[in-house]
Amino acid sequence: MWEIEPSGPLRGDVTVRGAKNAVSKHMVAAMLGSGPSTIRNAPDVGEVGITAGMLEHIGMTVERNDGEITVVPGPVTEPSVGKAFSGLNRIPILMLGPLLHLAGEAFVPLVGGDPIGRRPVDFHVNALRAFGAEVRIEVDGIHAKATRLVGTRIELPYPSVGATETTLLAAVLAKGRTVIRNAATEPEIVELALFLQRMGARISFAPDRRIVIDGVDRLNPATTKLDGDRIEAFSYLVAGLVTGGEVRVHGCPQDRLVTAITTLARMGAEFEITDDWIMASAPNGLRPAAVHTDTHPGFATDWQTPLIVLFTQADGMSVLHETVYENRLAYVPALQRMGAEIETYDTCLGGAACRYHDTAAVHSAVVRGVTKLRGGDVTMPDIRAGFSAVLAAAVAEGPSTLRGVHHIERGYHRPVEQFNALGLSLISHEV
Repeated sequence: MWEIEPSGPLRGDVTVRGAKNAVSKHMVAAMLGSGPSTIRNAPDVGEVGITAGMLEHIGMTVERNDGEITVVPGPVTEPSVGKAFSGLNRIPILMLGPLLHLAGEAFVPLVGGDPIGRRPVDFHVNALRAFGAEVRIEVDGIHAKATRLVGTRIELPYPSVGATETTLLAAVLAKGRTVIRNAATEPEIVELALFLQRMGARISFAPDRRIVIDGVDRLNPATTKLDGDRIEAFSYLVAGLVTGGEVRVHGCPQDRLVTAITTLARMGAEFEITDDWIMASAPNGLRPAAVHTDTHPGFATDWQTPLIVLFTQADGMSVLHETVYENRLAYVPALQRMGAEIETYDTCLGGAACRYHDTAAVHSAVVRGVTKLRGGDVTMPDIRAGFSAVLAAAVAEGPSTLRGVHHIERGYHRPVEQFNALGLSLISHEV
C-alpha cells in the first residue's frame, strides 16, 4: 500500500520508457524468430515478469537486464500456457497464433486484465478459425489445432487492438496473403508491425484501416528500441497541471500525443515542446472541456482516467463520453468519496451516439470544478484508475492511503521513484 501526503505542486523531470501495451506484444512476437531478439527501452513493470513467465513455461528463455529484454526461442516443450497464468492479463490469447506456427497446437487459459468492460475473445477466435485453425472454447481456456495457417480476409466488427495483434501474429507466417479490414491503427500496433517487418515479415498499411500481410516461411531475429509510453507521458503531464506545477516529460515523441496536447491546450494548458521533452503548465488556470474517447487517432480511452481528475480542478462543468469500454468509469465512486463532484449517465454526452447508446452501460460523466478534494482510503481497481487515485491524493487536503498498488506497478515504470522525484510525499509499505 502507499501512503500519500499532499506536498504542493509537482515539478521536475520524468523519463518514460516503452509502453506496457507494447513490450509484452513484442516479447510474444520474438517467439517467432529463428534466433534471439532484443527489445530495448523496456519498462520495469509487472507485465514484463508475467509475460516472461509464460514464455519460459512453454520453453523460451527470457533474459532481462536494466531496460533490455532478450527472448531466446527454443523448442516448444509444452504448447500450453499454464493455468496458473489464468486471469493475469490479456497476453495468453495473443500466443495462440505463434504456438500454432511452432507446435501445431496450443492451449491458453482464460484471459484477464483490468475490469474496465467486456473484451470478448470471439474476435480473436473467429480470426484464427478464418486462418484454418480448429478452435474450442472450454471452461478452462481455449484449445486450438492447425496443420498450417493459411492467409485469409478478415473484417473486424470493431477496430480492436487485441484482435488486430492476434491477426498480425498469425498472418506473418501463414501461407499466402492476409488482409485485415477495420484494423486498429494505434501507435503500439504500428510499432509491433515495424518489429515484425524488421524480423522479415511483409506488412503494408493501406487506406481505410486495412493492413495487408504476405506470409513468409521464416522470421529472423531482430533488435528494436521501443518508443515512449504515450499513456504514461500524458499521465505525468496531467500530474503537473492538476497540482498547479509543471512536469517535463522526456522519452515520448510528440506525434504520439497530438490529440492529448490539443485537448489540454483547449483547457488552458501552455506547452513547451522540443525534440527531447514536452512540458505543460497552466499559469492562468484551467477551463472545462467536453471530451469524447475513441480509437486512434482519437482521444485514447487510457487518457480519460487522469483527465477526469484534471476536470475536478477546471473552473466549470466538463463532460467525458467514453466509447471504447463500457465499464471504464468504475473508478468514479472512489473519487466521489474523496469529494469529487461527478455525475455519471448511461446516455451519450459530449459526442455523437456511440455503440453503447441503447444499452444500460454507464459511460458518460459530468464533472464540476473547481472542487476541493479530501484525502481518503482508496483501493485501486485497475492500472489507469490507480494513477487517477494518485493524482487525486496529490491534490487533496489531508493524507490518503492507496491499496491495490500492484495494479499501477504492473503498468507504470517505477512509479514510486518517479513521483518522489517530482516532490510528492509517497511512502510504499509491504502488506
